[in-house]
Amino acid sequence: MTPTVRTAVQEWLSHDPDPASAAELAGCSEDELAERFAQPLTFGTAGLRGPLRAGPNGMNLAVVLRATWAVARVLTDRGLGGSQVVVGYDARHRSAEFGRAAAEVFAAQGFSVTLMFAAVPTPAVAFAVRGMGAAAGVQITASHNPPQDNGYKVYFPGGLQIVSPTDRDIEHAIASAPPADQIPRTPVTASGEDQVRAYLERAASVRRTTGPARIALTPMHGVGGEFALDALALAGFDDVHVVQRQFAPDPDFPTVAFPNPEEPGASDLLLALAADVDADIAVALDPDADRCAIGVPTPDGWRMLSGDETGWLIGDYILSDRQGKAVVASTVVSSRMLASIAAAHGARHVETLTGFKWLARADEGLDAPLVYAYEEAIGHCVDPDAVRDKDGISAAVLACDLVVALRGRGRTVPDALDDLARRHGVHTTTAVTRRVDSPQDAAAMMTRLRAAPPDTIAGVAVTVADLQPRTDALVFTGGDDAASVRVVIRPSGTEPKLKSYIEVRCAGELAPGRARAAALQEAVAAAVRAWT
Repeated sequence: MTPTVRTAVQEWLSHDPDPASAAELAGCSEDELAERFAQPLTFGTAGLRGPLRAGPNGMNLAVVLRATWAVARVLTDRGLGGSQVVVGYDARHRSAEFGRAAAEVFAAQGFSVTLMFAAVPTPAVAFAVRGMGAAAGVQITASHNPPQDNGYKVYFPGGLQIVSPTDRDIEHAIASAPPADQIPRTPVTASGEDQVRAYLERAASVRRTTGPARIALTPMHGVGGEFALDALALAGFDDVHVVQRQFAPDPDFPTVAFPNPEEPGASDLLLALAADVDADIAVALDPDADRCAIGVPTPDGWRMLSGDETGWLIGDYILSDRQGKAVVASTVVSSRMLASIAAAHGARHVETLTGFKWLARADEGLDAPLVYAYEEAIGHCVDPDAVRDKDGISAAVLACDLVVALRGRGRTVPDALDDLARRHGVHTTTAVTRRVDSPQDAAAMMTRLRAAPPDTIAGVAVTVADLQPRTDALVFTGGDDAASVRVVIRPSGTEPKLKSYIEVRCAGELAPGRARAAALQEAVAAAVRAWT
């Protein structure tokens, strides 16, 4: 161990308010200590996220205290000292402890703090920040990450996720924060019941039709179960069947390999329940209930829709009932069909960088309001006036409502997808993920691709657009009106992965168009795997 690391460890331990940290660090090898103290956690997607462990490169009490002190300092420097702040937490390991600690630091810094009364969905915190006109909000959550992780998500005015330079300002403040045991804390009485009730009533209000639907639901061991049932009931949906083994919050997520509805097998129990009860729709929430995946019956059995398919359906549904100017948005890694849908409805489509910190700002500087935004990773913002972030519960209500509306016209979800394909062309999407040992490895692979980008993919001539410096991504496009391909390659913002997002579009009749699209997509995916 170098003298620098040894000094850093000793300094950390002398000020760590968590007595378990000393024992944990004492059991670490020198290599492990060097890794934990090489650099602190950095702000990624709207906040901090990492493994629960001692040291500056993990999620622990000391990191939460110093991060909160830093957020308070940035707010004060911007003239927002003493303002309202909302603090919430999910049901992960240590979330409640970290949430209370954050609230107590804000209170000691003179802020008026609403500390949520229980583990709540992340969008409830975003809603409360916006509705209360709060200066900031913090949600302790790692969303759909593995059980050993936790995180610290930050909202600023309007319930918007932070963007640069705010994230850098907070990091700089963390670097100058006092030692964790010297940061003052003032006790806070939990509250927030009125805000959560208002959130659920607003989520229920996105419904447009009347009539019943039989719903299968899983919160995937997260916080969304009871809240989703309440919102659905307020919307008039009372025939809801839940996956009992996944309903109660459990931070170990015992029935799934990864608590993410997108992962293969994660929704198997849900689809089995949906088939057993003859449901009209299946709904899977991720652990903090900000994302929503939809399953539907088809002639070949139940299947989960992709995030893009759900995005097409909801976008078309919202715009079909919209009067006046409107903006819809999707990210650079999402399907391009929403742009075509928007044009057909006379609306404006905006393509943003990945993440809801950008999607939520898609209407900035425009003369029309944002009415819907989605990303392919099953994130949907269906009521931007209330929640400027992805919201799995309001999206679930609207998806169930869509099923009822389609049934009233003698149509099903597969019928609706066919209709969209006839109007806008067959679009197919898939992703190729390359796991790497570290973010540095992903960056090195991007450097190699920039140095020698392919000029054809699966026999299709392509051009490449480099999105640097805005973001680390390459976009390959090629083809013609009959058939086109699009591949976006970028490192993951939350995990050590290199991700390639593939979309194929084919014109013509449905059956032959889908056959051509499937064959071309398979060839494109094979090509991407070969050079990533």
